Amino acid sequence: MIRELVVVSGKGGTGKTSITACLALLANRPVVVADCDVDASDLHLLLTPDERERHDFHSGHLAVIAGNKCIGCGLCHVNCGFGAVGRVDSATGDPVFFVDPMACQGCGVCVRFCPAGAVDFPERHCGHWMVSDTRAGVMVHARLGPAGENSGKLVSTVRREARRLAAETGSDLVIADGPPGTGCPVIASITGATMVLAVTEPTVSGEHDLERVLSLSGHFGIPAVVCVNKWDLNPEMAERIEKMASGMNAFPAGRIRYDPEFTRAQMLAKTVIDTEAPGSEDIRCLWKALDL
Repeated sequence: MIRELVVVSGKGGTGKTSITACLALLANRPVVVADCDVDASDLHLLLTPDERERHDFHSGHLAVIAGNKCIGCGLCHVNCGFGAVGRVDSATGDPVFFVDPMACQGCGVCVRFCPAGAVDFPERHCGHWMVSDTRAGVMVHARLGPAGENSGKLVSTVRREARRLAAETGSDLVIADGPPGTGCPVIASITGATMVLAVTEPTVSGEHDLERVLSLSGHFGIPAVVCVNKWDLNPEMAERIEKMASGMNAFPAGRIRYDPEFTRAQMLAKTVIDTEAPGSEDIRCLWKALDL
């Protein structure tokens, strides 16, 4: 049976990527690592992957006006509700229409209204997903291009490939770095997972963000545990957050102290457990509590 742990947070910058990398290394057995934060992936900075596969990711469509077919009627320009069709005048004064790929939403209105059939509508190339070897095991990760569409679909691709590789290699555990927040990419990251580890900080906003994440995992019936990072900066709030989490059926799995060695290790492309820093012991205790 393949188990899947997804590390999430209500906002970015709580330390979930650092914790994910540490947990993958602490597994001490072959695991598959998945970076589901495809909009701003950075797990590779800590695990130094050696890429062995790269695949194109396509999602949605992009309108492209074929100049040799365009009759200059301007219906595409008039009907585009996103202002994606621009117009310039040629040297002869005739209008020339073009599509701004950053503004095009792939709705197809221009295709529908063009009387000359001059608008092509190919699939949009939105980024890549990769399979790499790392010191923690095989990693599936991705990069969404600028204005790339449907990061949720790319997250699903990363998770599917991670589970496939786990089955192929005989690994019983997938550890995923999820995106922040509670939107579509997060839903795509946690749906069907074995467990969610929610990382938060001892602040009022951290409490609010955690409540939203736990409500989401509860909605999908996914067991959740909580880790308070930098808990010693505000012990009273850390205790309050853990009490709130327990009330939402989320087990407090550990606390991590504030430790500047996290940042120093990252500057060397390492994790804190590669050092003898006090914070490394906190993460080892968290790993034991997860019992994976």
